[in-house]
Amino acid sequence: MDNPSSSPVTPSGRWQPAPRHAPFVIGLIVTAVVMVWLTGMGQSNLAATLMIVDPRSFAWETFSTLAGRLEALSITLSGGQLWRLLTPDFLHFSWTHIIFNAVMLWFLGSQIEWIDGRARLVALFLATSLASNLLQYLVSGPLFGGLSGVVYGILGYCWLSQRRLPRFQFPPALVTFALVWMVVGFTPVPEMLGVGRMANEAHLGGFLAGLVMAAVVPPRRYRR
Repeated sequence: MDNPSSSPVTPSGRWQPAPRHAPFVIGLIVTAVVMVWLTGMGQSNLAATLMIVDPRSFAWETFSTLAGRLEALSITLSGGQLWRLLTPDFLHFSWTHIIFNAVMLWFLGSQIEWIDGRARLVALFLATSLASNLLQYLVSGPLFGGLSGVVYGILGYCWLSQRRLPRFQFPPALVTFALVWMVVGFTPVPEMLGVGRMANEAHLGGFLAGLVMAAVVPPRRYRR
């Protein structure tokens, strides 16, 4: 049994973790915040090194067709730049963008890391990153970024896996809100509200990958 003082669950049953309970999640958040500073909110040349494909290396017309996008990705990956499949996660273009993603990642990701284990969270991060980044790139090209796809994947995983074995703490309305917001993202409403264009395919790809992980991987018994 865990020492009560080291448990992220308060005596009243509330989830209240400290950084030591979820070091991998903290590492992701810190990396994203550092990249916000280093890339100047995605405006510096460094940002191009984090995109799934460096747009400076190809004529922009290349990204106007699916065939062109696939060719650019193939050339990039065959050149050994495999990190680009994951690094778009750490590009953010506003403080509201990074703050929202960090809060949601901390709240849900910390529960997965503590309850289901760090290996499970790492696997979930890799699966949702690849699904969200690839789908978004194939639809729109390389100009996107953020941890939103991972956050949606984690939410999908928590929601479906929770139905198999209740152990996570989150309001059911959170899933409803996230799904409604994702649907709204495919409409002109966000741009009308001044939010700008959203990485809708990244949200969808991440969410679907999270559902698949929850369906395929059996839940772990909660450690007490």
